Amino acid sequence: MFSMCGIVGHVSSEDSTRSEDVVMGGLARLEYRGYDSAGIAVGSSTGMTVVKAVGKLENLKAELATAGDLSGRGAIGHTRWATHGQPTTANAHPHTSLDGDLVLVHNGIIENAQTLRTSLQAEGYKFVSDTDTEVVVHLLAREFLADDEEGDRFGREVEIHGVPQDARGTAGALARAMNRVMRWIDGTFTLLAMHAEAPGVIVAARRSSPLVIGLGEGENYLGSDALAFCEHTHDALEVGQDQLVVVTATDVTVADIDGNQVQPKKLTVDFTHDRASKDGWPTYMEKEIHEQPRAIADTLADRLDSEGYLTLDELRIPAQVLRTVDKMVIVACGTAAYAGQVARYAIEHWCRIPVEVELAHEFRYRDPVVTEKTLVVAISQSGETMDTIMAIRHAREQGAKVVAVVNTPGSTISRESDAVLLTHAGPEIAVASTKAFTAQITATYILGLYLAQVRGNKFIDEIQDYLDKLAEIPHKVETVLSRAETVRQTARMLAQETSVIYLGRHVGFPVALEGALKLKEIAYIHAEGFAAGELKHGPIALIEDGQVVIIIVPTPRRPQLHRKVVSNIQEVRARGARTIVIAEDGDNSVDDYADVVFRVPPTPTLYAPLLSVIPLQIFACELATAKELDVDQPRNLAKSVTVE
Repeated sequence: MFSMCGIVGHVSSEDSTRSEDVVMGGLARLEYRGYDSAGIAVGSSTGMTVVKAVGKLENLKAELATAGDLSGRGAIGHTRWATHGQPTTANAHPHTSLDGDLVLVHNGIIENAQTLRTSLQAEGYKFVSDTDTEVVVHLLAREFLADDEEGDRFGREVEIHGVPQDARGTAGALARAMNRVMRWIDGTFTLLAMHAEAPGVIVAARRSSPLVIGLGEGENYLGSDALAFCEHTHDALEVGQDQLVVVTATDVTVADIDGNQVQPKKLTVDFTHDRASKDGWPTYMEKEIHEQPRAIADTLADRLDSEGYLTLDELRIPAQVLRTVDKMVIVACGTAAYAGQVARYAIEHWCRIPVEVELAHEFRYRDPVVTEKTLVVAISQSGETMDTIMAIRHAREQGAKVVAVVNTPGSTISRESDAVLLTHAGPEIAVASTKAFTAQITATYILGLYLAQVRGNKFIDEIQDYLDKLAEIPHKVETVLSRAETVRQTARMLAQETSVIYLGRHVGFPVALEGALKLKEIAYIHAEGFAAGELKHGPIALIEDGQVVIIIVPTPRRPQLHRKVVSNIQEVRARGARTIVIAEDGDNSVDDYADVVFRVPPTPTLYAPLLSVIPLQIFACELATAKELDVDQPRNLAKSVTVE
């Protein structure tokens, strides 16, 4: 099951429209997590106001325009990717208690929701939605009303600070109620709750679902991603597994599920607001495609010490442990898995150890062979991919060391791994991943070269040469981007196609898979990527007159590999296919067999995917645009898959 909803919260010390503005701005930046419906609840000294709408955030904005004054001391908001129940106003968050005083938003799935619902219905609780979240709000309301303790203490050693005197009892009771509810619900959740009697207090809880706290001056923020508040602060706190948080305008109190106060880890949000906005581009996807030179360069930056040795300060696994590794397993999903497939070719070549690439959602179910000498590499843009989280937990149970390759510091995968390698790509908001893919390849290449250095597979001058050539890639990507018009024209001409086949060999094969995925994701066109050598073993039956086939051609400096792919082009062309070829500058051998050629600068074979994928990204983006589709928010998809 999947749940990728976005949640935002804000509290301040005085009634104003600040909370509404902050939450709506945060939801706009988190809409990539879901856009089936959206809602906001604002708490003020006069009570709680809830506004919801079906569809994208613009529909909620239209509702707010007629809702009157929404000044308040705090607000919580939600943008939904539907799991339990269809996208309707009743199923949209926030959900409210029967008396309307308590409101709650939720990201995740409550696995025992039906059992709890049946029990609550027997007690007389009426349900108005089909969601699992409404179960939680009624449980919370029941426990809040039953609370018989006084004051703002909710654990043996925990005292809430920053709460006005007249709201302390309410804040403490709500925190205690949330603590009890956490023990009863199974599944994954991030919960944010507010009560009308304490409008400047948000009580939150987290289990296997993302939550970050932003720290401001006289105000504080909550979000399922730091993107939610990056416009306002770069100072943040990580919220750990099974922790409960009470946030006021001036303080943040964190406790574990046993009621013991804990000190959360501080986090710096390392991207600016402009990197989270379109900044003049028509879509986020197009902007992010053009940010790839910077993403690759930033991922490469500051990796050498004064003596020229590759150093990974964040990779805190002892060298002697890395020297004993006899197998590497890369676990990932979707685009990240294709980045892992590219990396496999390089790491095996450099380190001479076997590398397996596993879809994370299949990994633990097939009883994989993992030992203390296995190095598991988890690749995830968000660091919150639940399938990958479960895979690394299984791997660590078997004694393996885990390295996380993520774009989000402080994410669950980064916290639960033995070491972290950040991609430094900046926020990626378009649902279809682009710059994360090339940054992930870059990061895994750095990891591979570091392993080769530590294990003695490569001399320092060899590693330096590999890094020097890798450092040339950002400029070469800029060259490919400058040639985009030919790609765009071709895409517009093919906007009415219903099927496209992608072919590649060696590192070109996972690029073909990634190119096909992009077209499926945003243009809703059936597309398949195949290993070119597999063509004669079945897929060639699909070739008929007019079938569009895109072929990634390797460098002619690998003549045997190159000849094979040129032969594949001839094979499909002889059967009536229209061929689009990605080839190096100067490779004229493909001209007679290609309807269109997209040129890329010459580059070493292992680095070619960082260039050849760029035209495929542009092609998909432009074709979807020509079909007047929503490039950034394709149907049925959301950016982060945070539940299995």
